Amino acid sequence: MKPIIYLTVSNVFMTFAWYGHLRYKSAVLWKVILISWLIALPEYCFQVPANRIGHYQFSAPQLKMAQEVITLVVFCVFSIFYLKEGLKWNYLVGFGLILAAVFFVFKEW
Repeated sequence: MKPIIYLTVSNVFMTFAWYGHLRYKSAVLWKVILISWLIALPEYCFQVPANRIGHYQFSAPQLKMAQEVITLVVFCVFSIFYLKEGLKWNYLVGFGLILAAVFFVFKEW
């Protein structure tokens, strides 16, 4: 469970680093880049341990798939509540197809 929690925290930081500036389009680009890098540092401080700890329990592809699903969930919440952008049906279908991939990655064949 610890890797999943770390991945979630990591993705919250990552989402703000990559997309948080979209609400401030008039901000100077070099400042946005600098602030994004400062936000990304804590992201790495959670991402690296999550992968290190998680690799004892999961394969690398399973960790990557978990990270992608967490990213989508965090991004959906971020998009709705921070960016005030709705999720269209086709976005949800696309995300659903990625979630379906989880089955194939985690299924023992």
